[in-house]
Amino acid sequence: MLHILLYPRSMDSYTIRVFGDPVLKKVAEDVENIDGDLVSTCERMLTAMYQAPGIGLAAPQVGISKRFFVYDYGDGPKVLINPVIKESDGEWEFEEGCLSVPGLSWNIIRPKLIHITGFDLNGNEISIEADELESRLYQHEMDHLDGRLLLEYLDEDQQLEAKRILRTRIMDQQQNSGTGLTGFNSAS
Repeated sequence: MLHILLYPRSMDSYTIRVFGDPVLKKVAEDVENIDGDLVSTCERMLTAMYQAPGIGLAAPQVGISKRFFVYDYGDGPKVLINPVIKESDGEWEFEEGCLSVPGLSWNIIRPKLIHITGFDLNGNEISIEADELESRLYQHEMDHLDGRLLLEYLDEDQQLEAKRILRTRIMDQQQNSGTGLTGFNSAS
């Protein structure tokens, strides 16, 4: 298996997995224990998210197949554990990118409004009504928990072009750095 590192490593954060990493295609399992280890994991994920930079990062994007994500929609870092979208309504098209598909973005149509529930790091139930970009953030991270990448919203021609671009970037980086790769499987 061939891997590439597209984001710099840090002692205090995780490496973000990219297109081709099998963990990104798995449906994540529910979190059963909210404990100090989970808090520490979330802190490291937030560091990785801010370094990338991004506004959300799901556990599978750092190789952890569990149902939680970290995010910062502008009012400080937060965590949502075992989230469930209860309702959605409307449509909203907006340009969307992904830390696991770096440097690429497309106009994607998603529901405009959602009602999402889950738990915080204290085990308290959270209920959020979200609109437009905030709604999109939650839906995007939920996709990662369900083993879906942004590429799945594209038509066949867009998918082929995106995969060609990603493979070219990865090969160029490998030739320039001479290092191994994280998150890219050449068989994809």
